[in-house]
Amino acid sequence: MPVPHTPVDPAQLEAPYADALRSLSTHDWQRIHVPAHQAHAENAPGVASLVGADALRMDFPMLFSGVDQQTWRLVTPGRVTPIMRAQQLAADAWGASRTWFLTNGASGGNHIATTVARGLGAELVVQRSVHSSVIDGITHVGITPHFVTGAVDTGLGSAHGVTAAQIEAALTEHPASAAVYIVTPSYFGAVADVAAIADVAHRHGVPLIVDEAWGSHFGMHPALPTNAARLGADLVVSSTHKAAGSLTQSAMLHLGHGPFAEDLESLVDRVMRSYQSTSSSSLLLASLDEARRHLATRPDAIERALASAEDVRARVRGDRRFRDATPDILASPDAIANDPFKIAIDTRGAGITGSDAHYELLRDHRIYCELSTPSALLLLVGATSPLDVDRFWNALQALPEAEIEPERPIALPGNCKRAMGLGEAFFSGVETVSATEAVGRVSADSLAAYPPGVPNVLPGEILNAEVVSFLRATAAAPSGYVRGASDPALDTFRVVA
Repeated sequence: MPVPHTPVDPAQLEAPYADALRSLSTHDWQRIHVPAHQAHAENAPGVASLVGADALRMDFPMLFSGVDQQTWRLVTPGRVTPIMRAQQLAADAWGASRTWFLTNGASGGNHIATTVARGLGAELVVQRSVHSSVIDGITHVGITPHFVTGAVDTGLGSAHGVTAAQIEAALTEHPASAAVYIVTPSYFGAVADVAAIADVAHRHGVPLIVDEAWGSHFGMHPALPTNAARLGADLVVSSTHKAAGSLTQSAMLHLGHGPFAEDLESLVDRVMRSYQSTSSSSLLLASLDEARRHLATRPDAIERALASAEDVRARVRGDRRFRDATPDILASPDAIANDPFKIAIDTRGAGITGSDAHYELLRDHRIYCELSTPSALLLLVGATSPLDVDRFWNALQALPEAEIEPERPIALPGNCKRAMGLGEAFFSGVETVSATEAVGRVSADSLAAYPPGVPNVLPGEILNAEVVSFLRATAAAPSGYVRGASDPALDTFRVVA
């Protein structure tokens, strides 16, 4: 039965920026400006074959009169431009006080957010299992992180989140911390108690920054978890393309409500302008506008996608080989809910590892799942993209079953010991050594098994045999690689000289 939903706000039916681009593209322009294809497919036939001639016609540059914020303000002072209106509609849709569109992904949003944090102070309470872009940002701006280790399910090979009690303890131990930085939902869909964590941060007099990359659809339907901006977070990074359907590399940055968020606005705006490209893609920006419109005005599409995800879970629950791992995720001490669009299928007891299932679905059935570990297969259903359940289920049932249950090593290694600061190690002289020689040496790189992109070793940490073996195994897997590695196979490692 469909979940009752609130009436659609008529304003959300607008897509002002996307419609402005469409309107501009209908005119017979003689374009003597960048980009060099100048809107004609014959000028860039290879590019046109990738994106289509219509995309080239809408590939307008920044500072184009009638669309871009700066030019229109010069022509008509005080006028609200299409991009300004589009960003305000997004803020309204996600319950934010202000939203910025980003064209360098949530990674760019994390670089902005860590720079904002540095503007507040030199110390930060931060979840250890953040995305590698957060570590990069912390390293580059010279923040001293006080890490809080989140829950880890070693059976499934998944890292989850942190609790309000952990944040309370960290802020009490490190009172000079200027902000709190967490990740929720986790890659596997565990949702942390943002409201409680925001309350703790605010009682200690600091803002809460949330990397909500995997929850860009949250808050857009009553059957989905509430999004972080509505729960008291002050700055929220949202990877809109992941589940909300905009083009890859497009994202949003949301500002919350209340005095902590208000104090951040000017700094966030200035930092955002220093990171955002002065040649932002109009196509990426327009895709954010259209994704917001679709998500905010089509609860029926969300309901169809939810129904398909639940259909898969129901079939898994009734299957003799595979198991629905949702109860494992909800059992995590940090989890107060789960993302229904993340489907974790436990393959232990199925006679095939999750990694092999991932590879064989890809090779034999042309089905590309989001992630696998030795123990699980993870599916991501788009928030408005119903799954072809029969196709997936028939392929899953066709997977071979071994007579002897395959070996399943623990997926995630423990944290490495720290020998020096992040920045000190990152900017030190380095040398390249073999994998064997790297054990016991100090890493110069942030190395993250991808997906999900959580750093397994940070600059300044001592490489141990467990993490070296894990990273090399990840690099050798058909569907994985290690972000930050100078050698794709990890036969060699960069270490502090």
